[in-house]
Amino acid sequence: GELVGVEGNPRSPINQGTLCPKGAAIFQLHINPNRPTQVLHRAPGATDWEVWDLDKAMTRIAELTKKTRDETFIEKLPNEKLVNMTPAIFALGGATLECEFNHVHQKLMRGLGIVAIENQARI
Repeated sequence: GELVGVEGNPRSPINQGTLCPKGAAIFQLHINPNRPTQVLHRAPGATDWEVWDLDKAMTRIAELTKKTRDETFIEKLPNEKLVNMTPAIFALGGATLECEFNHVHQKLMRGLGIVAIENQARI
């Protein structure tokens, strides 16, 4: 019931047991005692963090995303070319997240009209 290590498969013809950055970091990601396990929020101008429940945090994120998108959405360029995008939101995927999550994340961001999408693994 406890993670004790992460190793590659030495018989793999592709990487011969070496780990990619995600594989090398996954053990520390799971066992790190400093890993945040609660949603922390610091209000503008505040000096202290407060613990929020996940539903409250997700609702706030959705509200701010919608507000920003609505205020900055561009349907057409001055030359009447249809673009349906917002230049005010940037999306960054993570290298320690699986490919499936990054795929769905990118689909969601593109669906919202976000064009500035990057992945930490490329940076």
